Amino acid sequence: MEIRFLRAEDAAEWWRLRAEALRGDPAAFSASAEEHESLTLEEVRRRFGSNDDEMFVAGAFEDGRLAGMAGFYREKGAKSRHKGRVWGVYVTPTSRGQSMGRKMLQVLLERAGGISGVEQILLSVTTTQEAAIALYRTLGFQTFGCEPRALKIGDRYLDEEYMMLRLERG
Repeated sequence: MEIRFLRAEDAAEWWRLRAEALRGDPAAFSASAEEHESLTLEEVRRRFGSNDDEMFVAGAFEDGRLAGMAGFYREKGAKSRHKGRVWGVYVTPTSRGQSMGRKMLQVLLERAGGISGVEQILLSVTTTQEAAIALYRTLGFQTFGCEPRALKIGDRYLDEEYMMLRLERG
């Protein structure tokens, strides 16, 4: 397993894995497969090639193929730049149970924690994702709220748990 930050040349692998995640487990993400499919490969290449230190995606590779991903971005507003967000965390079903998600998130959180001025990292997770919630808790995230009926897929509603990791600054 190789864990590293994605670059422009990884765009097609990320696009493939993101489509797999959104189609395979739509209840785990606020984005839809249809929304993802409108995103061009060129746009993904541009984003990954921007060298933005405040927006990045960690990827876990097995045999040269992307098997896990987790994104981060820093809030842009003047009053919210002290916050960052984790998004799009996914590990393929065949790679689960091997600590891939933990290792990937540890690498992501280490880099995010090094960004000057970022004091807390937030994420949201549907309450059906019990393994993900448990992982986030072991990494230090704490729940600060739950939004009932946050997502609607067809006639089904899903609640979202909001979690935060406060960064210790020396």
